[in-house]
Amino acid sequence: MLSLLRLAGVPVFLWLLLGPEEDGWALALLVFSALTDWLDGKLARWLNQMSRLGQLLDPAADRLYILATLVAFLVRDIIPWWVVVPLVLREAVLGVCVLTLRRRGFAPPEVTYIGKGATFVLMYAFPFLLLAQGGSTIAAIARPIGYAFTIWGAVLYVWSGVLYVVQARNALRGAAPAQD
Repeated sequence: MLSLLRLAGVPVFLWLLLGPEEDGWALALLVFSALTDWLDGKLARWLNQMSRLGQLLDPAADRLYILATLVAFLVRDIIPWWVVVPLVLREAVLGVCVLTLRRRGFAPPEVTYIGKGATFVLMYAFPFLLLAQGGSTIAAIARPIGYAFTIWGAVLYVWSGVLYVVQARNALRGAAPAQD
């Protein structure tokens, strides 16, 4: 399963960024992860083989890549703390929401297009931020693109988090499940 391969890539990705600082290899792994994410979704729909495990692992891999990248970029001073903190807080709040929903017998909130778009924009921004390191012409071109996509993605990511919290609140207010 491609989602498992993506999950296994997260520690390697972190090591490449924080250990030897092999940004080229980290960039290649990030692009590979994005391509396998896309391919996994395409194949699942084309072959009509969507599994519950895949539905859990795919977003988990996305979240882990995003959180790992944010932490690594913060440690390396690629992005400032004021970008990282709201995104990590969003994940923490959503984690509490999902746990609360599950405890009361509800499924996690439905994925929204804004949430998918936010993930896409952030995953698109990260390679540009890696390319922006240094003083080359490529870095000078990649820098404004990477930071623009990061800010856009961060706003969408937080907004989608608000929408997920509203979904969770509405489910809990209209309560019914909890028979499991």
